Amino acid sequence: MIIQEIVRTSDRKAFLTFPIALYKGTPWIRPLDKDIEGVFDAKVNKTWREGEATRWLLKSGDGKIIGRIAAFVNQKTATKDNAQPTGGVGFFECINDQEAANLLFDTAKAWLISKGMEAMDGPINFGDRNAWWGLLVDGFHLEPNYQCNYNPPYYRDLFESYGFQVYFKQFTYARRTYDPLDPRLLKKAKLILSNSDYSFHHVKKKELEKNAAAFRTVYNAAWARHTGVAEMSEAQAVNVIKRMMPIMDEKIIWFGYYKDEPIAFYVNLPEINQVFKYVNGKLDLIGKLKFLYHQWRQTNQKMLGLVFGLVPEHQGKGVDGALIESTRVMVQEEYKRYPYLELNWIGDFNPKMIRVAEQVGGDISKTHHTYRYLFDRNAPFERMPIKG
Repeated sequence: MIIQEIVRTSDRKAFLTFPIALYKGTPWIRPLDKDIEGVFDAKVNKTWREGEATRWLLKSGDGKIIGRIAAFVNQKTATKDNAQPTGGVGFFECINDQEAANLLFDTAKAWLISKGMEAMDGPINFGDRNAWWGLLVDGFHLEPNYQCNYNPPYYRDLFESYGFQVYFKQFTYARRTYDPLDPRLLKKAKLILSNSDYSFHHVKKKELEKNAAAFRTVYNAAWARHTGVAEMSEAQAVNVIKRMMPIMDEKIIWFGYYKDEPIAFYVNLPEINQVFKYVNGKLDLIGKLKFLYHQWRQTNQKMLGLVFGLVPEHQGKGVDGALIESTRVMVQEEYKRYPYLELNWIGDFNPKMIRVAEQVGGDISKTHHTYRYLFDRNAPFERMPIKG
């Protein structure tokens, strides 16, 4: 077997197209080429300001591609709340061969060691956790959501046989949008909704700066305290909102305020993979026409609960329920557009959000694992701490 770092245009193309044959006959939806390439483009992915990444192809003796992997170091998160500097691997694809997988992992490990790392998480993204994060271990019969990992069942054995251990689990919940909410959630919600200090509004596309500022305020208070999550800058917040704009449905993105200060958000988006599955990874002219056609036909029947945030000072008061109830009134009574809802992955380190998801209703439809591998095999392994 031969492993080679990607430097040529033909190698980059092969990195994108290798999985196509691997996933034939499965529910896999081919990611957009531009989304994958954007991760490795410093002009697109701002994580390059704090880190670096590279990637490899693995070939058999006769030159056939049999695997791929990427490795990355993000200096903003490498040492944050970690016992050792930790890098990452991702975009792993491989035939069902442990020797081939080991060579891919070993190559990434050696590169990370050269960058001063002492552990690696995987499969993860060179960027935020809302994309390409975790290995699918349950829910193989379901289509992946936009920028969510899908993989064959045997990948679990490849990771765990190499020595990766579960750092945390990620649960995706699914439900019918029009089913009732848990009565316990509604009881608390009514108390908050009757308090004039609190208000809840869906976003307006034209208010870009206001939306970005509110998102950043809540995100940094609610999420940046979690292990491995960096604070969001003003520029990053604006970029997040701008990226949402082409597919944003303003009636399903909600913010909560206390005395006009942002304290919570519940971000839903149309589950755009339900449209992108028709473009075969390409947003060229034909792909864009297909995209517009399926948007016009309202092909997508599912919304994705992408992220929920609540500042610590207002947790435990029923604000989460009030925010969800406000959204419920919109999507069940006023704007019946999406019959299905999936709540994007919630980490098992976050029991409060798991309780919120359980109150919203539905069942766990998919489970992903984020793994960690310590380079010192004698060092004690610890799972991600539970947030109270």
